[in-house]
Amino acid sequence: MTNASAVTTINAAEAAHFGALAADWWDPKGSSAMLHKLNPVRLGFIRKAIDAHFTGDGKSRYPLTGKTALDVGCGAGLLCEPLGRMGAAVTGVDAAPENIDAANSHSALSGLQIDYRAGEIAEQGLGRFDVVTSMEVIEHVTDPAAFVAELALHLMPNGLMLLSTPNRTPASRLLLVEVAERLGQVPRGTHQWDQFLTPEELTALLANEGLEVIEIQGIAFSPLKGLHLSSNMALNYILSARFKP
Repeated sequence: MTNASAVTTINAAEAAHFGALAADWWDPKGSSAMLHKLNPVRLGFIRKAIDAHFTGDGKSRYPLTGKTALDVGCGAGLLCEPLGRMGAAVTGVDAAPENIDAANSHSALSGLQIDYRAGEIAEQGLGRFDVVTSMEVIEHVTDPAAFVAELALHLMPNGLMLLSTPNRTPASRLLLVEVAERLGQVPRGTHQWDQFLTPEELTALLANEGLEVIEIQGIAFSPLKGLHLSSNMALNYILSARFKP
């Protein structure tokens, strides 16, 4: 396994880009509207993965009671808050201080106690967590291998990791970069297509840290279904992983 604790993974330009969007992060019609549409789809996968990994029955309102969760690249808390509502003690880390300010303000209004931190994950002095998540983040860091290694360092031996990211395909280049940004579905400059990772590349990075993929699904779009979980991974995918036995 890689010792990544001394490696910097924050891309300052990317952090500035997303920090500038902090003010309306929680506006479902604002610059982060696509994330608001994506979040319920991701949560469906995440909830099933949590129940399967921790042998839940799928009916509990608080499946993460007594457990800890870390969301890396948390933005203003779109995933942290649902994890908190599932009963977890949540820590969120983001590269942009503006996002952390927005996250703290919103969690206070929501009545949730979430430990938000700004900066490099390696500099936070955090321990290991039962659940480690990072949604649409790895494509924005300077060193994906070091980033995955750092996530692994913060995962309990019997913990669950959940990641999502765009796939590097001709379809994603056309639809996620060219069309989505041109039509204003996502802010211009959000995506750098050559930084997207294929499922095979991300699986290899995880394997290098002793992790195996449990399940992987695509996040696809159709006019009838909108964004939905699918076997089609051409645009985006989400996966669950654990340390190999």
